[in-house]
Amino acid sequence: NQMTAATATVSKMSSSNSSTQTTPPMWTKFAVSGLGGATGWLAVHPADVLKVRCQIYESEAITMFGAAKQIMANEGFLAFYSGLSAAITRQLTYTTLRLGLYDVIRERVVSSNERRNVSGISLWQKLSTGLAAGGIAASTCCPVEVALIRMQADGAQKDVALRRNYKNVFDAIFRTAKDEGITTLWRGVIPTVVRGMVVSCVQLASYDQAKESLKKYGVIKQDGVPLHLTASLISGYLYCAASLPLDITKTRMQNQQSTNVKYTSVPQALAYIARNEGFLSLWKGFLPYFCRSGGHTVTMFLCVEQYRNLVKKSYQ
Repeated sequence: NQMTAATATVSKMSSSNSSTQTTPPMWTKFAVSGLGGATGWLAVHPADVLKVRCQIYESEAITMFGAAKQIMANEGFLAFYSGLSAAITRQLTYTTLRLGLYDVIRERVVSSNERRNVSGISLWQKLSTGLAAGGIAASTCCPVEVALIRMQADGAQKDVALRRNYKNVFDAIFRTAKDEGITTLWRGVIPTVVRGMVVSCVQLASYDQAKESLKKYGVIKQDGVPLHLTASLISGYLYCAASLPLDITKTRMQNQQSTNVKYTSVPQALAYIARNEGFLSLWKGFLPYFCRSGGHTVTMFLCVEQYRNLVKKSYQ
């Protein structure tokens, strides 16, 4: 009997260890998020540069193709990758936190629902989870955002004496803090956080919901690339339409010179742009923004899903 009991105990311990080993640890959620974001970003960075260039022109509207022509004529092809170090750093910080926190919080919500005999997670819970994850990530990573905007916009400055000529993201952050004060690294933090919350709320929740609905209603029955691609396209369009006005206010606030502060808050910036440039100017640069944000939504989620599968297989 003692032998039987001992064997049963060992069997339980072995089963428990096996179960632990086949469950990917929490850090893998953040690693997958950062790698997926960075890999997906490489293809869309030029569109982000064009988006910023379209947004910083105040006196005249400039098209995506007009901005591209200007860059090629005045700065050369490599200018399409200006600020790449800041962009990749942003993916390895902001996206890591944003997607990683979403997965972690989502799991906690699902576990809480199960204890109350409620299966799955509701849409409003997904939206709330996205809001929380986006807000925390955006406020933490605002200095990288400021560096990225400034590096991408620098080449458009016609007065050479006013160009900042940052060497890389770390030089940008260090010089901004040294020359303008450390609080400048959080300039535009309110629109950055609001945009981050809106983006995560709409992008992550809509992707989650789209995958679930497409399978539920039999549009795409199996998990795989077609499902991920369709859900990410839906998510990308919704996210762009909802967040572009906030992205423009963020860009304007973070790019302005400390000696000429024109935008002081999100409502003031939104009203100023709409009043002086027209209401539709709040969606200025939509095509490059969709190429950048919609494109990154697709490439990011496709990469994240593939990395997730690799992680799951490695722990099986």
